[in-house]
Amino acid sequence: MLLVDDHAIVREGLKRVLDPQGNGWELTEAVTGFEALELLRAHEFDLALVDLSMPGMPGLELVRRIKAEFARVRILVLSMHAQEQYALRAFKAGANGYVTKDVAALELVGAVRRVAAGGAYVNESLAEQVVQQLNGTRDAPRHSLLSDREIEVLQRIAAGQRLTDIGDALHLSVKTVSTHKTRIQDKLQLSGTAELVRYAMENRIDDPAGPPTASSLADRKDEVRH
Repeated sequence: MLLVDDHAIVREGLKRVLDPQGNGWELTEAVTGFEALELLRAHEFDLALVDLSMPGMPGLELVRRIKAEFARVRILVLSMHAQEQYALRAFKAGANGYVTKDVAALELVGAVRRVAAGGAYVNESLAEQVVQQLNGTRDAPRHSLLSDREIEVLQRIAAGQRLTDIGDALHLSVKTVSTHKTRIQDKLQLSGTAELVRYAMENRIDDPAGPPTASSLADRKDEVRH
């Protein structure tokens, strides 16, 4: 199994939750999408557990590249986003499963087992919403029109980052970031930064929680055991 997450503390927590030795899994870590691709080219992996939000190469781009280059590798996306739009984007990119970081340890282990065995997985809390979106019985929000990169730019604008900081983080020019912002405003029919921030907060696109800590992940595992 290849674990791809840029936060060391999260990787340590996930290793404790997944208990590779106890489950008979071999686990290799990658900090970035680029490192993950290098490892995939050098070694055989059955499953990749991929964080959705990473600097440099976004998680969705990594999912696409894994599917394009390593079609046999199963992919489980691990994300802090508990909205169906993120799950849908992940599945459309080629993921086989989607699980949020707030799930209990037992559910995460079950998701890994199911996806590794050739099945699909999505959080129970998201399943109905995802099905409704796929069947066209649920109205899609305006931000479903945004590209993955535009979503990422919107998140960073909502977090209070300046355009120069966003450009540095995403390896884009300020002009390109500004163009993305203009397109976001056009697609969402919003007139300025304040409205973008308000929209992101109301639709929970602003990542307020941040990644879980290793101790919180371990606590969930202990809760399951008891």
